[in-house]
Amino acid sequence: MFARQFRVRSNTAIKGSDRRKLKADISAAFPSLTADELTELVPNKEELNVVKIYAHKGDALTLYVLHKNPLFFELEKRLYPTVYVLWRYPALLPTFRTWPPVLQKLVGGAGVVVPSSGLPEVKRGDCCSVTLVNNRAPVAVGSAAVSSGEMRSLGMKGRGVCVLHAYMDNLWAFGDKSAPPSLPDAEGEGLEVNGEEYEADDIEEEEVEKCEEEEQEEQEEQERTPGAKVTNQARSGLEELSLAEQEEERGDGEEEANQDDLKMPQEIMDALLLRCFLHALKSKVKKSELPLLTSTFLRNHMFSCCPSGTQLDIKKSSYKKLSKFLQAMQKQHNLVRVRELTKGVESIVEVDWKNRELRYFKVPEETDDEASPAPDRGDGAEPPYRPPEITALYSVSSRLEPLFLDAKKRKGTILQPEEVRHIVTEYVKNNELVDENNKNYVTINPTLCDCLLEKSEYQEVESLKWDDLFSRALGRMQECYQVVYPGHAPIRKKGHMEPIDISVASRGSNKKVTLIKNLEVYGLDPAAVGTALQRRVQASSVLQPIPGSKDKVLVQIQGNQIHQVGNLLIDHYQIPRKYIQGLDKAPKGGKKK
Repeated sequence: MFARQFRVRSNTAIKGSDRRKLKADISAAFPSLTADELTELVPNKEELNVVKIYAHKGDALTLYVLHKNPLFFELEKRLYPTVYVLWRYPALLPTFRTWPPVLQKLVGGAGVVVPSSGLPEVKRGDCCSVTLVNNRAPVAVGSAAVSSGEMRSLGMKGRGVCVLHAYMDNLWAFGDKSAPPSLPDAEGEGLEVNGEEYEADDIEEEEVEKCEEEEQEEQEEQERTPGAKVTNQARSGLEELSLAEQEEERGDGEEEANQDDLKMPQEIMDALLLRCFLHALKSKVKKSELPLLTSTFLRNHMFSCCPSGTQLDIKKSSYKKLSKFLQAMQKQHNLVRVRELTKGVESIVEVDWKNRELRYFKVPEETDDEASPAPDRGDGAEPPYRPPEITALYSVSSRLEPLFLDAKKRKGTILQPEEVRHIVTEYVKNNELVDENNKNYVTINPTLCDCLLEKSEYQEVESLKWDDLFSRALGRMQECYQVVYPGHAPIRKKGHMEPIDISVASRGSNKKVTLIKNLEVYGLDPAAVGTALQRRVQASSVLQPIPGSKDKVLVQIQGNQIHQVGNLLIDHYQIPRKYIQGLDKAPKGGKKK
């Protein structure tokens, strides 16, 4: 689970009530811990942080961190200790022993095939740890894939432990990166004392072969599913690297990156400018659009051609200004002709489509810089965003309860609009209230009169149309809604779904900023949205806490960007327009008179 880098969503200090709840949850999950040991793990006065993260496969987890070391992680409402806790309390979990060469496979997420000696009694799904021969300090944490009895009946073949976290993985690296303590293992030492070291070597090779065979079987099974080939190749490539090779490659990569940063950053930005310029001319600009304002060309065409993970910034280039860059493209490359059609405003009036440099430029395959809301496209990138499913619901009110008694629906029962229509229709039919002369009308009886009519209508209204009947019934019920986030159980709440609020505020004398609130309600990460907007409009964005709210933040971006925010939310994130408030405040287009 932590073989690849995870992404931190939030990092906050734990509250007093949550601290007590965490201590109670740890005591219930690990009853062998004494009161003093619980206090040592979760001290009353020392700072304890709650870190919410996304694993590389998109799983949402919660880490509990003390003194910069993660102590426990919570997955699907279940607590698991980290190796930092198990090194202090090695007997906290049932333990499986394996051989040191298998450790490299554990870091890559492989399961464990354990030797039959010293097999603990576990049930399927029980939390357990893995140690190495000759050292009782656990090096991995996971859950039992099968029970102990099934392991014996299967002849110790197949996966015994599903590893979630291991020494040397990214969760371990989130802490102080300390090494396991040396805790002598009497059973392991006996192998060497009795002169059976050569047999141990044979067993080590056998265990590694079992792990490799198991990985091979898993890969073959996963490759049968569509779209799994690339993922399996990447995973197998990672697992084939030893820890030393990983560290060496990571060090080499960082050194090369540092050299690139130090090595004439202006030249790098100049090359990026030229690439985006050629890309925009070849694939974005049409002859019919000329003359084209240079500012529009930069904002609408060049920025959209910027490769993912990079940001176009003219100030970091040797040109410093767009006008100087375009002059160079005109004089040195003969690609365009720029003229000042109105005072102080430059436009591209001509493009040399036959220019050799432009004709031989190849448009990169990956061109859309907004294919993902987050700029990071590495292994730790979270899955693509999917909007929640929002359904309007209605709750039976006390006034309408008599109308729903025949359907055995009491006050507070939540129904879908279709169910309300069906129940009202059945009530009308069962009580023979359909007008015989005109079946489009329903005769009002005392129950319908009390439930649907106003007091002023009691003596005047004798019948209602079907549509009017349904609309009155829904209008007198309490509105609710159901929201289903991908991968989560449905959530039902009373009232309206809070819309995403977009507004414009003034800062200073003549500066405006766009504020975006309530992104979290729709499962959107404000940081990811801010980054996507920043790359789209090339303006700075910041996150600010909302006064009076503990967990919500707003995105602030320079300028009136309501039009761009609306396009991002509607076109990219697929948020329905009715759940976005403030789109009418976008600046109006048109010429000034």
